[in-house]
Amino acid sequence: MSYRYINNLITKDKFSQFLELVDMAAGSGKDTNNAFDLSERLHASNAMKVCIQRLQSDPATAEMLKQRYIGPLYDLPALLDMPKYSLGWTFGRVINTLGYDPNFYRKPETINNDAEYITYRVYKTHDLHHILTGFSLDGMGELGVISLSISQFSYPGFMFLDLMALLTNFFTNEQPYSEELENKDKVRTVGYAFGLINKGIEMGLAAKPLFAVKLEEQLERPIDQLRQELGIIPVTEGLYSWYSNPKLKEAVA
Repeated sequence: MSYRYINNLITKDKFSQFLELVDMAAGSGKDTNNAFDLSERLHASNAMKVCIQRLQSDPATAEMLKQRYIGPLYDLPALLDMPKYSLGWTFGRVINTLGYDPNFYRKPETINNDAEYITYRVYKTHDLHHILTGFSLDGMGELGVISLSISQFSYPGFMFLDLMALLTNFFTNEQPYSEELENKDKVRTVGYAFGLINKGIEMGLAAKPLFAVKLEEQLERPIDQLRQELGIIPVTEGLYSWYSNPKLKEAVA
């Protein structure tokens, strides 16, 4: 019977490991260190092996793994002084308006293997992916942008966060998704989570491999031109677009 197979999958040790990851994921919304801890906890996992294999299968991303390109820290005053409507200027305006630290990511003293480099690179470029894709920099757009990375190279930390979002919405869902619902109720539905994940996956499949792009060297380029080259059609309206935030829309006008 198939139930015996399920019993072999869900062993006591594996369930304990799962609960440990759940605890980290649950706190990631309040403290980004939880998300970093979760990602690092998965460095030795089979899921990370799959991620590395996918990155190595593409010549451009394989070359990034080989080079272990780091790039400079983000300089907010310099970003704000870049050409208007460039990627860097847009990034700086949005980050500055929100009061975010562009260098929020964890910075290891040394990078010893591919898994450590991938995690560093994923988080360093994460907010730039928000800017490029149009997905908002809060919980409403987060599922979209992390799903893009999942579709392109199966990053395990983000895969687990997507899974937890679906489980959370499953337990809090009280009504089906409808455009008639208030925003606070929409985001609690399973339909909303599935729709946003699907939109991020579709965007990732349509775009060129973003992991291979040294975005730090593209900051002064017009954002619309860069999006076109990368095959990204951003979300510019709706609940999960940062363009829907009046203050952000005004900041980049």
